[in-house]
Amino acid sequence: MNINAYLSRIGIQSIGSPNLPFLTRLQEDHVLHVPFENLDIMADPPVPIQLSIPALYKKVVENGRGGFCYELNGLFHELLQACGYQVSYISARVKNEEGSFGPPFDHLALLVYLDQPYLVDVGFGDHYRSPLPLTGVVHEDISGCYRIMKLEGSKEYELQKQKNGEWATQYRFSVEPCSWESFNSMCDYKQTSPHSKFTQKRICTMATHEGRITLSDKGITITKGKEKTEYPFTSEQPLEWALPYYFGIAL
Repeated sequence: MNINAYLSRIGIQSIGSPNLPFLTRLQEDHVLHVPFENLDIMADPPVPIQLSIPALYKKVVENGRGGFCYELNGLFHELLQACGYQVSYISARVKNEEGSFGPPFDHLALLVYLDQPYLVDVGFGDHYRSPLPLTGVVHEDISGCYRIMKLEGSKEYELQKQKNGEWATQYRFSVEPCSWESFNSMCDYKQTSPHSKFTQKRICTMATHEGRITLSDKGITITKGKEKTEYPFTSEQPLEWALPYYFGIAL
């Protein structure tokens, strides 16, 4: 893996010191340049996703694509290690619309160990943009207010986002390090099961300095702060036009 090429892909020209400011820059620039997307899963026929660093490097860095959590956080793990960070894979369970949580390995996130552990995640779509300590301190950026709370009587923690003045859990996670191979089965499930949200509709979204750009089957939504503007696809500006224009993706 060419580290300089990966850094260039996310708009960074050289490796910095393995400290919190550079980690923050790496995470922020990653979500500003690499989309969260499932276009391979929704292709006809689907393109299988394998947890292989050479394959993911070619897809994300050389071909200018994005991916979902197993791909983006898996590859980002390698970049962080190459930059001198101590980092581990961790398992998270995402809260669904019914209020229950997915199984272990439902989501892949990262813990980076500096003066204290920090939750780092570049593979969850509309999400926090800076490393979060596990102390409950509130972090605010353009995407919202976030905090991490330990579950009473449990070894798990909750990532929470403030919505309408209340704290809503996004996912629960364990701080026990996992092997990347532990996520293989769930990665296969997410890209093949009819019950997976990734097999039901096209997803492509990327952070911007003002908010976010999101592609659906119907059109593009541009979010700036709290304002959202929708642009339906037309014969003059179809989906095939929007992908390279907004995301730099050529399928």
